[in-house]
Amino acid sequence: MYRIPKHIGIIPDGNRRWATQHGLNKESGYEYGLPPGLRLLRYARQKGVKELTYYGFTVDNCKRPKEQVIAFADACLKAVKMIDNEGVCLRVVGNTTSPCFPAELLEYTVSKPCAEDVMKVNFLVNYGWEWDMKNNWASREIPRIDMVIRWGGMRRLSGFLPLQTVYSDFYIVDDLWPEYKDEHLDEALEWYSHQDVTLGG
Repeated sequence: MYRIPKHIGIIPDGNRRWATQHGLNKESGYEYGLPPGLRLLRYARQKGVKELTYYGFTVDNCKRPKEQVIAFADACLKAVKMIDNEGVCLRVVGNTTSPCFPAELLEYTVSKPCAEDVMKVNFLVNYGWEWDMKNNWASREIPRIDMVIRWGGMRRLSGFLPLQTVYSDFYIVDDLWPEYKDEHLDEALEWYSHQDVTLGG
């Protein structure tokens, strides 16, 4: 039986690499990352995870070519709309004053009370750790993250919620995000259940 983390952070990396490997334009990969996000949410809830935080895109990502920026912003908009239909308590966090932030998501940035038995989902859109810090830790209502799972094989946090990840266990999946399968989460939970979680004590 797994020791289930209450809160998991998700870094869904590898969309562009996956698209290139399949003969597609890089920006096409983001659309293929949408179904995996929904499957993971449903499976994590089934497993007893109480909260998920997805890394949508960063302030720095907005430096990419225009067609990619448009594609990942649109994918995040679609992802939030899809997640909102899953009966969760959803909140979007990110720099809303930037033109990179989709105006249609402003309504999701308002904090609202959540029922105790309802899964919480946070979605980072146009997020940056420096922006977060300079804005009195705008993400401060997001609680500590127990485990971060990153797809795509990279061994870095890429500025993902530094305040909440100070004691997070960090699990890497080498497969690219569009290749997500439930076994990835099973393996991560199995690994996590064997970690010595002391929080410095």
